[in-house]
Amino acid sequence: MSEAQTPTAAATPPLGPKERAGRSPLVEFTQKWAGQIGITIAFVLLWATFLILAPDVFGRDLIYKSFGQTVPYFGIIAMMLTMVIVAGDIDLSFPSVMALGMVGFVWTWDATGIVFLGVIAAIGVGALAGLFNGLVITMVGLPSLVVTIGTQFLFRGLTLVLVGGSSYALASTRGDPARELLVGKPFGLPMEFFWFLGITVFAWILLNRHRLGGNTYVIGDNEQTARLMGIPIKRTRITLFVLTGMAAALAGMMMSLQVVNFYPNLGTGLLLPALAAVFVGGTSVFGGRGSVYGTFIGALMIGAIPAGIVAAGLTDFWTQAIFGGIILIAISIHAILQRRFQR
Repeated sequence: MSEAQTPTAAATPPLGPKERAGRSPLVEFTQKWAGQIGITIAFVLLWATFLILAPDVFGRDLIYKSFGQTVPYFGIIAMMLTMVIVAGDIDLSFPSVMALGMVGFVWTWDATGIVFLGVIAAIGVGALAGLFNGLVITMVGLPSLVVTIGTQFLFRGLTLVLVGGSSYALASTRGDPARELLVGKPFGLPMEFFWFLGITVFAWILLNRHRLGGNTYVIGDNEQTARLMGIPIKRTRITLFVLTGMAAALAGMMMSLQVVNFYPNLGTGLLLPALAAVFVGGTSVFGGRGSVYGTFIGALMIGAIPAGIVAAGLTDFWTQAIFGGIILIAISIHAILQRRFQR
């Protein structure tokens, strides 16, 4: 199943020989990959605008190295979040999971002095947080929006209680191989960006070449159909929340290790960029449709907007307003397309 094809689209009767003969390959290609083409054009136009308005900034490699370090902090989460939203759910708790995972890191690191074990502990805590979200949503039957709003406060509160509201200096982790694997700079490039690329490929394979992705599309498109097909709906949804929790913990570690400090308010401010990357990238808020490629390009666009605004001479107060406008426009477009698609 390709990213451009959803279960509903796949069920549409194929065109006959005469109908196909009357359409050029270019038209067929454009219709099949319309979403990806649209986000790519938007990306090129945005970058061209920034290059024209701020050539001294966007014409140098320093800004791109900066993007390579900052975009992955929310981009990695956005990849797994894409799958959750394709399934018809949403997770708003991941900023707090970023901080809660770091509690597992600092406690394990303090107890053992081994950074690698701290990394494993953090990812484990993220997986448990995702598991908790998934179990409450699927077993109790509450909407994911309501549950993850609640767990956002729950996980943040636990973080504050467990560390007493204190921050932790991580300067002594410098030079450790495990830290370098997460936030080193091979070839002068941020290691975070290589992780972002790797997880993007991983998410694409899961969503388009693995049974989990196929099940995700069907559940998001029509849960009743998924149930009749015997798809393990609860297990699939729980797995997606676990993956999102693990991604949030990984991003939280990268962010903390990069600044060699852990603050209990870690992750605040990343909710909007991550959601914007997903929706701008073409994933439908209604579920059943989504694109990992679109989310990847969307993350690059969202990551560039704050720097582009400042470089163009505007104040950074415009950033949140533009993010909000972009999300509203994207959701409106997808809603219109969804209604036309169902006719």
